[in-house]
Amino acid sequence: MLTTSASVRFTVWTNAMLTGACDPDTAAHKILGEDVGHQVAGLPGHPEPATLPVALNLLRAAGAKQAHLALPIPGDPIGLAGPPAFNEVALESGEAVVFTGPDLGLVPAYVGPAVQWTALPATSPQPADFGEADRALRLALIDAADSLAAMDVARWKPEVADALIDIRRIGTGRGDDLAPGYPSRAVKSAATARRLLAIADAALEDDGAAITTTDADARRRTLLALATAARRALVAACAPPPPA
Repeated sequence: MLTTSASVRFTVWTNAMLTGACDPDTAAHKILGEDVGHQVAGLPGHPEPATLPVALNLLRAAGAKQAHLALPIPGDPIGLAGPPAFNEVALESGEAVVFTGPDLGLVPAYVGPAVQWTALPATSPQPADFGEADRALRLALIDAADSLAAMDVARWKPEVADALIDIRRIGTGRGDDLAPGYPSRAVKSAATARRLLAIADAALEDDGAAITTTDADARRRTLLALATAARRALVAACAPPPPA
């Protein structure tokens, strides 16, 4: 689930390390989270898979300046700038981290409670416009809440209706921090985006009971639009923070 994806953690805590907001050991601990282990294969000058602390130091030694989140899906390769070989692997995973400096990208594979990263050549993307992405997320939330209310989503999935109303009222998620150095607006936007992605994922699992094909298609379009806006906002919120 993208609300706790390893790529989000890897992006924001690597940026914190690269700006001096934390040391590599702290960043590695935060990236690990509740996973049992991470290994990074394919890093330059290191033929064996590296542990997180070693990988972070290797990335910095290779000239990494910034980390960028990618959350691509077919038709919307947000965060990807090539080459095609990297894009293909990242699209299959649905997430990646791209580094400015060494032109490298990391793609995760989840193996139970562990994560195996593969380093591949990758082109650094242009940072997303945070203001634009945040505004689009707020508009998508309003549209989704109104559209799903009109379709009587409360009878179909009351937990989805309640969650949408809750987020719309408070304007942010709860307890989803990024890393030191990120502005409060980015933290709030990322928290909202994570919760909306979780809601959309849950709601897209089924089309509800006793509804027409037209209703099902309308609900799906609404939820996919919400998920797209949330992915874009999360990518923009996790972009390298501005200098202090």
